[in-house]
Amino acid sequence: MDAVRGIGFDLDHTLAIDNRLERVAFLRLLERILAEGGRYEGTLTDEIDGIDELLKRQRSAEFSIDEAVRGFVAVHGVTPATSHVEWFRRIAVAMVDDLVVPLPGVAQTLEALREAGISLAVLTNGWNPMQRRKAERAGFRETVLVSSEIGVQKPAARAFEILLDTLKTPPGQTWYVGDDPQGDIEGAAAAGLRTVWIDWERKTYPAGVPPPEHTIERFEKLLELFPSPARVR
Repeated sequence: MDAVRGIGFDLDHTLAIDNRLERVAFLRLLERILAEGGRYEGTLTDEIDGIDELLKRQRSAEFSIDEAVRGFVAVHGVTPATSHVEWFRRIAVAMVDDLVVPLPGVAQTLEALREAGISLAVLTNGWNPMQRRKAERAGFRETVLVSSEIGVQKPAARAFEILLDTLKTPPGQTWYVGDDPQGDIEGAAAAGLRTVWIDWERKTYPAGVPPPEHTIERFEKLLELFPSPARVR
């Protein structure tokens, strides 16, 4: 088996959790909309469900986060403006330090990989500066590739090609570590990368999706996948 020279990481639910930061930001935006004369659309539960559905569609690349904000404002009876988008972005990024929590073992594992000379990068769907700030909060200081900037989302093969170009490693010597069987594992495998599924949430792997090469339940277990005597310490 080829030695591993590079590792790409997913971000959300792989390096850190954000405790539904964007949902909270939209609820804060709703407060502002109401103060401007807007209206509720149903109960608070209805609002939360609507926000979650909006974010799901946005994350599937149906529209940008800016378009999501504008649509949200309009639905609640206020004319959307650039100031709403700027306010949402500013509030969301400002909440990163309070809401984003690195997974246990991330900092120590990343440092061990650096010391071993492994090339590292993050490939994540989302928008900046949000995703870059989340990665920093998780202790990641290498390149962060974000779909809004590279122009393509996982699981598209082109996203993983950009990752390989960044890492400067061939697919057979590159791992991709992520929590999403379809977007992370299936997408990376289709692009020829070796795959590591991090299953700290103890989920059932879906039938019909190509299995990962490795499964780990704790982040630091990634180090144990390196064969002796080259195991990273």
